[in-house]
Amino acid sequence: MVFEPLKVDPFGWNKVFPLRALFVYIVRLVTSRISGFYKLPPSERLKAVAEQSGLGTEEVSQVEKGLAVDQADKMVENVIGVFQVPLGIATNFLIDGREVLIPMATEEPSVIAAASNGARMARSAGGFSTSSTGPVMRAQIQITGLADPFAARQAVFLHKDELTQMANEKDPMLVKYGGGVEDIEVYVINSRVGPMVVVHLIVDCRDAMGANAVNTMAEALAPRLEEITGGKVYLRIISNLADKRLARAKAVFKAEDIGGHEVVDGIIQAAALAEVDPYRAATHNKGIMNGITAVVLATGNDTRAVEAGAHSFASLSGRYMSLTRYEKNRDGDLVGTIELPVAVGLVGGATRVHPVAKTAVKILGVKSADDLSRIIAAVGLCQNFAALRALASEGIQRGHMSLHAKNVAAQAGAKCDMIDIIAARMAAERRISVDRAAELMEELDERSNR
Repeated sequence: MVFEPLKVDPFGWNKVFPLRALFVYIVRLVTSRISGFYKLPPSERLKAVAEQSGLGTEEVSQVEKGLAVDQADKMVENVIGVFQVPLGIATNFLIDGREVLIPMATEEPSVIAAASNGARMARSAGGFSTSSTGPVMRAQIQITGLADPFAARQAVFLHKDELTQMANEKDPMLVKYGGGVEDIEVYVINSRVGPMVVVHLIVDCRDAMGANAVNTMAEALAPRLEEITGGKVYLRIISNLADKRLARAKAVFKAEDIGGHEVVDGIIQAAALAEVDPYRAATHNKGIMNGITAVVLATGNDTRAVEAGAHSFASLSGRYMSLTRYEKNRDGDLVGTIELPVAVGLVGGATRVHPVAKTAVKILGVKSADDLSRIIAAVGLCQNFAALRALASEGIQRGHMSLHAKNVAAQAGAKCDMIDIIAARMAAERRISVDRAAELMEELDERSNR
């Protein structure tokens, strides 16, 4: 429940229901449990989200219109158009005691439905609880051509305070808000071209993803590090293995809510394989990233950076492993946890430029990049749970293919209500193809012309 004045009325409902305006002025009820949300047409879904999130008329319009070509032209080079991806809302999420609607940008059927269903099953045990290590990134500065790399390493440590001050002077605004260089780490690395020293700047990036800040700092220190060590600096850039920017989430799924103790055991068995077998782990983690990447993209963040961080973190032990763990508690219920790097920001980049991304952030109701990272971790855990539950019960294809059938029906040329009719028929027959959709269209046309 959120107490706040009603600042906007994007659909003019208060003119029709004046008492409603007075009531909402006093209290706005916020929930991610919107009954029948998936049955509504897109315009009605947007109305419901606008009501829950306090979106204004302009924000609603931006979501409907999407990114304009002239806006895109200011974001990347050589723009010729805009490639759109569906934007949906995952419902039912209760995260750290707060109701959260989750904007997800994805082209893959069943992802948003699975996340919503998984979140619903987590609610009775309190939803998702999260934590994080904070918004800390690292930059690497590579120093080569050293005859005495260990002495060079020691020399860098002797100048640590000076180097920290030099780096922080490059971003006084970041320092003002409590960020900046926290530490300097120095490593001697043996490579096929000989030993080298790699300096790591450990930087608190606050609400930025951090690439621009840490890259600028690393570049500024390069000349001084060459003077200190007598070596030659080549690389000076952020590392996307953000192992100091971890987000964690946990949820309990009651056995009675997810299909019984046999399903709990099946999920644990499937998860155990992903912990030791890289072939299974790759698909297991892909399911996690289905949810994570969709939220990262919706909020205008760097999907490639987050994906690189997640997969490299999964390989830190020397073997590629799953990012989640599943156990059974004393009550026989399923407990799922996730831990992974989530380097996202709320300032800079597309998050501040893309109008739909800005609206997605408002829908989430986050106040910091750290909040966003923890929500994203919860979505990743939920997405993974939903996939494992499907695998452990009815199989992954049942739900996925019923949604895929709608895409196939549309490809065959079906329109409006006919899409649902043809998709349902193909799913029941388990014959999902463009040819079959075309045959069913002909049958329906013949019946309607009789």
